[in-house]
Amino acid sequence: MRRRVRDPKVAVLRRFAAAGLVLLIGSAGALAQSGTPAPQDQGKPQAANPDATKESQRKADEIAEASQTINGPAGNPECVWLGRRVVSLMWRDDLDTAFRHLDLYDRFGCPGGHVQAAFRCLTRFGGQIDPKVAETLSSRIHACWVNPGAQPQTAAAQGPAPAAPATAGSAAPAPAASPSPAPSPAPAPPTK
Repeated sequence: MRRRVRDPKVAVLRRFAAAGLVLLIGSAGALAQSGTPAPQDQGKPQAANPDATKESQRKADEIAEASQTINGPAGNPECVWLGRRVVSLMWRDDLDTAFRHLDLYDRFGCPGGHVQAAFRCLTRFGGQIDPKVAETLSSRIHACWVNPGAQPQTAAAQGPAPAAPATAGSAAPAPAASPSPAPSPAPAPPTK
């Protein structure tokens, strides 16, 4: 009976060859799935890159503006970013996600009252927000975050207009409407 003597070099070489074969088979499958990108896909990142740069620069400028305008923790960059996201999610009725972001907002020590005031401001401008144009919502949220006490311009412009018309045939002009109704005094008895 013949006995085979194993050479240690051959045993090590076999193990490396087996590992190399496994890697070769695995990488061939990965290369076959990924393939090469189509020519039209190669041009898209280059075309979108300037737009993405402008967008990120705009966002950074808005956060810097809010930090300079708002005193206190509501002006901190993390509070501005998270707070605006919370207001946006609340506007889109994604309350579950908004509450998760609100937990993060609170965890950073940001004031919850500012989110309430910004959302209240946004609801005042609801008629001016075009749901098809995302930029109007984003810019309105930013404006309300910076100045939560802002009022819509249309309400201020329409306020004096109803009191202006007067009829030519009447002896006394109609009284202007007051913002809060006051109880009217009892009518005086007619005198003869």
